[in-house]
Amino acid sequence: MTASKKTALYERHINLGAKMVSFAGYQMPVSYPVGIQKEYSAVRNDVGMFDVSHMGQFSIIGDGTLDFLQKVTINDVSKMKVNEAQYSAMCYPNGGIVDDLILYRKSNGYFAVINASNIEKDFDWLKQNLTGDVELENLSDEYSLIAIQGPKTRELLSQFTDADLHIPFYSYIDAEVCGNKIMLSRTGYTGELGFEIYGNHIAVQEIWDSLIDTGEVTPAGLASRDVLRMEMKYCLYGNDIDKTTNPIEASLGWVTALDKGDFIGRDVIAKVRENRPNRRLITFVMEERGIPRQGYEIQVNSENVGIVTSGTQSPILNCGIGLGYVKRGLNKSGNEIDIIIRNKPVKAKIVKPPFVKNTSLME
Repeated sequence: MTASKKTALYERHINLGAKMVSFAGYQMPVSYPVGIQKEYSAVRNDVGMFDVSHMGQFSIIGDGTLDFLQKVTINDVSKMKVNEAQYSAMCYPNGGIVDDLILYRKSNGYFAVINASNIEKDFDWLKQNLTGDVELENLSDEYSLIAIQGPKTRELLSQFTDADLHIPFYSYIDAEVCGNKIMLSRTGYTGELGFEIYGNHIAVQEIWDSLIDTGEVTPAGLASRDVLRMEMKYCLYGNDIDKTTNPIEASLGWVTALDKGDFIGRDVIAKVRENRPNRRLITFVMEERGIPRQGYEIQVNSENVGIVTSGTQSPILNCGIGLGYVKRGLNKSGNEIDIIIRNKPVKAKIVKPPFVKNTSLME
């Protein structure tokens, strides 16, 4: 069994008293002594900071890069301008999802950010499908990455950079933060205003230290991050999407450009859209006390109709929330369902996402 890797910020997490767990092949902080609730509140109300250096980064350059990316991803890469980002996914020929990812268009090519648990798998998949004049490089070990999230993020970060931080959602700039040259993007996984900082290990260590030293930034771990992403209905690969799900049933039709030409999995995905998927991803709130968990059965009139893929307790809503798949025709907002918790049906209701609607995301 391979030993877990350590990010460049590992010792900082230990010094801050973080509880560390093995996640996607890395030792990662799941929570800090202040507690998950305070980490969560910092991101929703002030500023929180995550070490996400476990994420993977690929460089994709060459004259044939656009054609190659159009073939292996489901979104329309041709619409991207330099300095823009795009959410997308890669699919197998049967329409199952290889991974979801974020693409950045640079002046000399593209930069892909993919899920930590899929780095080797994704790189092998891209290599298998490589065509034309394309140079593919795995830069995952060369980058560290932190995400600063919360409504006061811009105000705080502006103290450490001369860069204009009023950049559009899903874009990036090359900037200097704390005197270090980095790539600064604005995407995020929490539903709040925020930025991601990509840089070499020393640069990110120095930026982390400077931000923590202000006393205004709360370090946050995987547990609070999971609650935050779930409240926005951001899918997690391995839970809500995987090789057995297709983009249409996973409500990712909005990033699936069937009109851009051929791409891997297109024909199957087009048929699913035309004939409608057999199941749909839903968001639901518990109407009785109980926390839904991955793998719990979903029932209607005592009949099994689906399964929970992600669940947690929402601090803002003060109730259990979850994502799951149910049979076609049962996914309408307002429908009553039962979640089977400890062999007992607990009432829940399907709602429109996201669970938390008034955030600082677009400020």
